[in-house]
Amino acid sequence: MSTPETQEVRAAAKWVRITPRKARLVVEHIRGRTVPEARTVLAFTERAAAREIEKLLKSAVANAEANHNLIGDDLVVKAAFVDEGPTIKRWRARARGRAVRVRKRMCHITLTLVPSTTATVTRAPQETPAEEKPKRAPRKKAAPKAKAAQTKAEEKPKAEAKSKAKPKPKATAAKKKAPAKQKSEEKES
Repeated sequence: MSTPETQEVRAAAKWVRITPRKARLVVEHIRGRTVPEARTVLAFTERAAAREIEKLLKSAVANAEANHNLIGDDLVVKAAFVDEGPTIKRWRARARGRAVRVRKRMCHITLTLVPSTTATVTRAPQETPAEEKPKRAPRKKAAPKAKAAQTKAEEKPKAEAKSKAKPKPKATAAKKKAPAKQKSEEKES
């Protein structure tokens, strides 16, 4: 059996001034997605590498439309990877006459697009709900709450009865102030 030849469209951005590690974090989000989904993900990703990868995705879609007569929105990102490029080495002055090496890393980003009907994309397997551990049943706390509500309801009349039984006389406060005034009057005379 002969397999029909699938059209693959590749685009590569070389010597991009972003560290490969940072670019790989963004590339992982678009691998296996359709082009419209990948565009949306990149548009809302705040990392600087997303801008460069978005340019590369547009270039790959343009290559597919112009050179292979494919529809851009029907494509899927089959492969997306980041290779390490050359490193520019610079020096930075530090305390007491010392110097520290600064590495300015570069990377090469490659995207491969295929039509969605022929896409055999390998994504990380996602856990299905059946494989997850069953959630624990919620604890029944209705009965204790009802008892607590009853005890609170019983306590309120008791507290009100106590406050009614012992009213605080305001006259005592006036009596306390009166001797102070008398003392000050005695000092004046």
